[in-house]
Amino acid sequence: MIMRKKHIKKIMIFIGILILFMVLNNTNFFSGKSEHQPLLLAHRGMAQTFDISKVSNDTCTAEMIYKPEHSYLENTIPSMEAAFKEGANMVELDIKPTKDGQFAVFHDWTLDCRTDVEGTTMDYSMDELKKVDIGYGYTYDNGKTFPFRGKGIGLMPSLDEVLSYFPEKSFLIHIKSDDAKEGEQLAKILSKLPEDRLRLLTVYGGDKPIETLNEKLPSIRVMSKGTMKSCLIPYILTGWTGYVPGTCENTELHIPEKIALFFWGWSGKFIERMEKSNARIVIVAGDGGFSEGFDSKSDLNRLPANYQGWIWTNRIDVIAPAFQNKHTE
Repeated sequence: MIMRKKHIKKIMIFIGILILFMVLNNTNFFSGKSEHQPLLLAHRGMAQTFDISKVSNDTCTAEMIYKPEHSYLENTIPSMEAAFKEGANMVELDIKPTKDGQFAVFHDWTLDCRTDVEGTTMDYSMDELKKVDIGYGYTYDNGKTFPFRGKGIGLMPSLDEVLSYFPEKSFLIHIKSDDAKEGEQLAKILSKLPEDRLRLLTVYGGDKPIETLNEKLPSIRVMSKGTMKSCLIPYILTGWTGYVPGTCENTELHIPEKIALFFWGWSGKFIERMEKSNARIVIVAGDGGFSEGFDSKSDLNRLPANYQGWIWTNRIDVIAPAFQNKHTE
């Protein structure tokens, strides 16, 4: 009986030491105040915004924008230029294949919602898409007025145009489909770029195109649901030790704020560990659905103290000045 009690005591001591190790190895309590400011990822550049809570898979968002506060349209060179001037460290853009083998920078599955033509980008050449009015369908008052109609002609750029116009800027390129052929097509385009340019680019999208792209061009940073799961599920199981799975290397991880606390060492130690594996951490708002971002000054209050990762925002014009003002206080 005495031996049994001693044995139980040893087990309890071991468990206590193990728990203490797990806590100390993953706490941010002893981390000093960082001078490093979070980095900002502008979703689609400077864009017209809308109530994300009312969005579903087939929603035409151009028909539900708020009353415009600026003249920029998403996924255009002027909107990207404005975002960078505001203080964006990176801009996210969407690409869709064209009939003549290029990539148009455009978000929707079809052209019907926000343009003056129908069909998909695959039905047109890039030259033909240059004649399309991408501001045609925008309205904030249920169709009473269309403030951007006639102002979006010629504004749909190709991916080549964007990369040429911003040779030293960082972009997150979104392949909108799950077609492996698009990953192969993009690999051919990006493989022509020098390594120092590729380091400024990240690509995300469906599992199939990302897997194909990564096979053809392993040096580029990528993200898909598959790469996220292969990194984060093993980390949840073993991350308490400080171990980062090899599957996290050279990836981007979008972490919804609602589940962020489930990751060992969140946020400081988690980000530090992942950055050592060249994994970029981007926090997105809510559960991450429909591109929710940190879009108001009050949203920033939900960030962890001394957060040092990237922030996803749909309102770079609001968020960047908020950080600039904070930095000068």
